[in-house]
Parts: sequence; C-alpha cells; structure tokens
Amino acid sequence: MKKIVLALTFVLVGSFMLAGCSKDEILNHYNNIVQSAGSIELTGKSSLQGEKEKGIDDYTGTYTADYTNFSGTEYLFGGTSIKREAGKELSIDCTLEITEGTAKVFWISGSDEAVTLIEATGTYSDTITLPDGGNYIGIECENFTGNIELNIE
Repeated sequence: MKKIVLALTFVLVGSFMLAGCSKDEILNHYNNIVQSAGSIELTGKSSLQGEKEKGIDDYTGTYTADYTNFSGTEYLFGGTSIKREAGKELSIDCTLEITEGTAKVFWISGSDEAVTLIEATGTYSDTITLPDGGNYIGIECENFTGNIELNIE
C-alpha cells in the first residue's frame, strides 16, 4: 500500500511541477493524498459495532455502541495528515462501561506503542496533541459486553 501511495505521489508531484504549481500548492496536494490514504485504516461504517457521526474531519466526531461478547479492534477516528487544517489538538471525552470481558480505548501514533486512554468502567477526558504522521483512536475488545460513548472535537 505504501509503495502505491509513494509511486502515485511521485507521479502527481511531477505533473504538478510541470503544470507550474507553486511549492505550497504541491504540498497541499501531497497532504490531501496522504490524508486519503490514512482514511483506509479506519474501520468502515458498515463494519462498526455502533453508530459513528463524523465531525469536521476523520479525526473528530462521536461514536456510541452497545457491545455483546465482541472480540476485535475498531479504528474509529484518525488519519495520516501532514498538516491538519483544524490544528494538532484533540479534545477527547469517553464513557466506558464494562459488564463482561475487557475493552480499552487507545491512541496510536506512528510506529509508537499504543497508549491506553481508558480500560475500566468510568470516564476519560483530556486534550491530546497529535504529532505529525499517522494518529488513530480506537477500541480493542476481548469478549466485551458493555457500551461506549466517545466524543472527539
């Protein structure tokens, strides 16, 4: 996948340069390509266990779900933009209720280890600053029965 995006990027950048685009225009086009590729990692709306409402971009919105004995990982919000138009800060509010099994809401950035935001019944609220590159927020479950309410702005 990365090789295809890289090859496509070289072709597009070359064509933009030949068409007389400025450096800023080329960077904006490149950022759009990278953002589109990053959307592929998100769990598709039809595959989600709950309901997702998209916010101003793929990094923001709301997600609510009632799970019954679910095992798996859902990538809910995020992307790979180089320069996110709405800035690098995200406000996260989450309520997690675990009846059975385990569940953890996580944030993964680039090749770093995932950071657990919450993994027990309760609430989580914080603002995070996204580094450049890929950033995703998701939920990892094992035989999970319970619910989640997640709001990211």
